[in-house]
Amino acid sequence: MITVVSTMQLESNSEKEWDQLIRERFRSARDRAGWISGQLLAPSDAPNTRVIIGTWKSRQDWEAWHEDPAFLTSRRRLDELQHIDHQTALYDVIEGAQASN
Repeated sequence: MITVVSTMQLESNSEKEWDQLIRERFRSARDRAGWISGQLLAPSDAPNTRVIIGTWKSRQDWEAWHEDPAFLTSRRRLDELQHIDHQTALYDVIEGAQASN
């Protein structure tokens, strides 16, 4: 299992549209092989920053999603709404924990 953490800076006044595109991307990922979960985060002290945390069964599943036509279409628009210098890091999950309820 892997967790992917991507951090990016958005262009001014693009937050609403960018967030909606990511929500749609999360909805489309639910049907993808290997998708486990995702979170969209905004630091309380940096309103133009976004962090996406996605968890996948394997790196291969995550990479295959990046070839999906719907992913590629939304990526073009997202790239227009954010600065180019975003960062992505992949982590192997050693242990996970969740509430039992």
